Formats: sequence, structure tokens, C-alpha cells
Amino acid sequence: MLLMESVMKKAAVSRSWIKLDQSGHGTIMDLDKFDIMRRVPIHARDLRIIDSLLSYPSIIIGRDKAIILNLEHIKAIITADEVFLRDPLDDNVIPVVEELNRRLPPPSSSNSGGVVGEDEEPSSRAQDDEENAVLEFPFEFRALEVALEAMCSFLDARTRELETSAYPALDELTTKISSRNLDRVRKLKSAMTRLTSRVQKVRDELEQLLDDDDDMAVLYLSRKLNGFSSPVSGSKLSRTTSRGSAASTLNPEPDIEELEMLLEAYFIQIEGTMNKLTTLREYIDDTEDYINIQLDNHRNQLIQLELFLSSGTVCLSVYSLVAAIFGMNIPYTWKEGHGYVFKWVVILTGIVCGTIFLSIASYARHKGLVES
Repeated sequence: MLLMESVMKKAAVSRSWIKLDQSGHGTIMDLDKFDIMRRVPIHARDLRIIDSLLSYPSIIIGRDKAIILNLEHIKAIITADEVFLRDPLDDNVIPVVEELNRRLPPPSSSNSGGVVGEDEEPSSRAQDDEENAVLEFPFEFRALEVALEAMCSFLDARTRELETSAYPALDELTTKISSRNLDRVRKLKSAMTRLTSRVQKVRDELEQLLDDDDDMAVLYLSRKLNGFSSPVSGSKLSRTTSRGSAASTLNPEPDIEELEMLLEAYFIQIEGTMNKLTTLREYIDDTEDYINIQLDNHRNQLIQLELFLSSGTVCLSVYSLVAAIFGMNIPYTWKEGHGYVFKWVVILTGIVCGTIFLSIASYARHKGLVES
């Protein structure tokens, strides 16, 4: 019964979306996958990537009219003028929604909302508006930047929390090796491994995007929607050259400079988080090496103690054997006036056994079997 309630609760949460427009205003909606597909031109397989009930690695995929974003708890569909964000009431998603509300509205231009001067021609104003639209940071990139910033900050915060707990625990373990401290470090190491895997997935996705210019070009939704290229890409238009009756067309290189700079900034940030985790892993490895050295030293001390105990046991056994033999086999007639014989047998046997023990200890130190 409890399992069914949990599944139903998760299914209900997975239908919760918030739609944010270009002005940053949000509307919470209850949508299933068919409603989403009617609103956004994407395939059902794209919705599986951001399904809360399925486990997909971090990924950023560009489609013809949308960007599919799956970064840990941030699961979104970004178009040229809207953002659909999943599970908006989640504690980790609420700050993302607030940041989208603040940063999605475009910066107001100097002529925005103003009156055209009498001596300003409409054609000149239209040309300026078109240039401003080109130079303005696209809507989809503002939304993408908020998601990347939130994800990088989230992972960095988890890393700092882990560092705060791990370093004192490791230092305490080096001071006192106990079951409690070992179990505590084991749990921290497991948490570090899981967090490293999450950070690595985000890092790999950003690196893969940066390595492929075509994948980055697909993310320019506003450019495709407006049907014009940026000034830089406009200077790289296709050229047709003819040689006799044959013609060849040179494809333009995509202008992806602004997106590349955006991705590089957050790649550097996630790389810094990765370096923190790498440093923590090295510290854990060094601590483990130190603990192993300490355990080896304790093991050696136990071996030394066992060696001395075994040597002492052998000497005592010889002493007991000699004393028992002579005590049982001295003639009865010697007991009167010859008691000193047994006394000297015991004394000499003790001296011989002690000498044997000291010889064994000196040999062990000479050979380096025990510490001096």
C-alpha cells in the first residue's frame, strides 16, 4: 500500500510543470507528455530524457525548435520564447524558478518604449531594432545560463559541504584508528564517489558540446526562428565557384562565439569543482596509505612480541624439562648430604636458558627482524 502511494505521488509530481515566458512570468500547469508535445515540437523520446521516474545522465540536446536540458534536478525544455521547467515545487528547483523570473526579461534598450524623433526615419529605426535583436543575448541562452549557473553552484555547494565533513574526519582517523572513525570515513568516501560521478557527467557534457561546433550551432533557436545570421556569420556566407560547367559550394562556418564563451565559463567552474574533488580523493588516498603504514607497524610490533614470547616459552620449556628430569632421577641415597646437587642443576639450567633467550633476541636485532 505504501509502495503504491509512493509511486502515485511520484507520478503526480512528474506531471507538474511551470511555463515561463520572455518577461519571466511563470504559470504552473499540470501537463502529461501529450500536452507537452502539443505545445512544444519534440518527440516522445526527448521527454523520456527529462522524465523524473527515469534515470538519465546529464545531457544538453538541441532540436530544431527546442533545447532539451537534463542537469540533475533541473529538467527543462527551452524554446526561443518559453521555458518549460519540471517539478517547480521541488526545494532544489524553486531557486532556479526565482532566478529565471529575474533574468529572463531582456535588458531594456535606450529606445525601448520611447517616441521616435521627428527627424528619425522609420527605416533607420527598423534597421537599428534588427541590429539590437542580433546583438542581444538570445532568450534561450539566458535560460540556459541560469540552468548552468544553478547546477554548477549546486554541485560546488555539495562539494564544499563534503570537504567540511571529510577533512576533520580524516584528521581524526589519523589520530585515532577506531571502528567508528573508519565507518565514518567509509561513508564520506562513498558520498564523494557518487558526487564525483555527478560532476563528471556534467563536465563531460559541456566538454562534448564545446568540441562540436555543429551541436552548438543547433542551440541557436532565435537565429533559426528569425531567419537571419549574426554579423560574424554573415561575413562567412556560402560562396559559389565555377570551374567550367561544375560548381562547388563552400559551407559557412557557424558563428558560435557567444555560446562558446558561455559554455567555457561554466566548464571552467565545473572543472574547478572537479579539481576540489580530485584533491579530496588524493587526501583520502594519502590518509589510507598512512593508516596502512600504521597498521603494518602495529602488525610488526605484534610479530616482535610473538617472537619474544615464543623464545621465552622455548627457554622455559627447556628449563622445566631439565628440572623435571633431574628432580625425578636423582638417587634417593643422594638426598642426604647431596641436596646441593639439585640446587646447582636448577641454577645452571636457568643460566643456560637465559643465555639462549638473550642470544635469540640479539640475533633477531642483528638481522633486523626486530627494532633495536
